[in-house]
Amino acid sequence: MANQPSKRGFASMDEEKQREIASKGGKAGGGDHATHEQHVAAGKQSSGGTHEQHVKAGQQSHKNT
Repeated sequence: MANQPSKRGFASMDEEKQREIASKGGKAGGGDHATHEQHVAAGKQSSGGTHEQHVKAGQQSHKNT
């Protein structure tokens, strides 16, 4: 069994299926997500507050998208 090729994973898929997946370009599933730059800009616009308040607000904003 150790010499048998795996039937799992990307490399074992047929070429058409690989092309289909690769054409998506690594896009995340599940909708639009903010970029790192957008998060940094939002942080700079912050109106103060504690770190804990910022974390809570960030978690809440991800629930709403």
